[in-house]
Amino acid sequence: MKKLEFFRKIRRGLGAGLICCLLLSAVPASAANGFLEPLNALNSGMFYASDGWENGPDFGVGWRANNIEFNNGIMALRLDKTGCPSQCSGEPYASGEYATIGEDYGYGRIEARMKVAKGTGLVTSLFTYYDHNPDPDIAENDEIDIEILGKDPTKLETNYYTAGVGEHSTVINLGFDASLGFHDYAFEWSPTEIKWYVDGNLVHTENGSRGQLPTHPGSIMVNFWAGANDAAKYWTGKFVYPGSPVRAYYDWIKYTPAN
Repeated sequence: MKKLEFFRKIRRGLGAGLICCLLLSAVPASAANGFLEPLNALNSGMFYASDGWENGPDFGVGWRANNIEFNNGIMALRLDKTGCPSQCSGEPYASGEYATIGEDYGYGRIEARMKVAKGTGLVTSLFTYYDHNPDPDIAENDEIDIEILGKDPTKLETNYYTAGVGEHSTVINLGFDASLGFHDYAFEWSPTEIKWYVDGNLVHTENGSRGQLPTHPGSIMVNFWAGANDAAKYWTGKFVYPGSPVRAYYDWIKYTPAN
């Protein structure tokens, strides 16, 4: 559901030479050795700020790079309606999405320290994404998710997809309101298991018994959005703009590869 338009544009033919370079290049050091991204400023050598598109009918936002803010070591993804819908890819709101450049991040531990946004209709996320299909209109993705819905930020939702097959959702009671402070959220991914953690504590495990686990390295992504259409009707609830910008906050993002 969370297509990365950066890779869509490559596959649509905006840069055949770039495709060749990506295919021939070595795995980046950040994927081979891991990284700790402090989010002090836009790291254009390793991350991409989505800008100028939207992710489909279930998303009520268009991505804009200037809706990503950096201040005192904290990255904020800001949802607002400035210039919308004309400057928001036709959507009623604008927001931010931040992703690693390249789909090279495989087995290991993916984690972030986040303070989520509260409000019906909102989703704060951390996930990996890989698309099997070069056709931008066909979703055959590998994906592992951490999502917290603003309608009840005392719960965390885990999920995963393999070649577009998923809906292995599990809701975890956090025991705290995730919109009131920063907490550490992580998942460890191996060929046999995905384990989700909150503040270092194991909260959920998937071993493939509910469906094949993802196998392909992907991009590490965070985004903040408002649900629309079926997502709003059946999952996030309907978002009503409160009259001023809403923000989700990230302190750092970290990747530790498997041994």
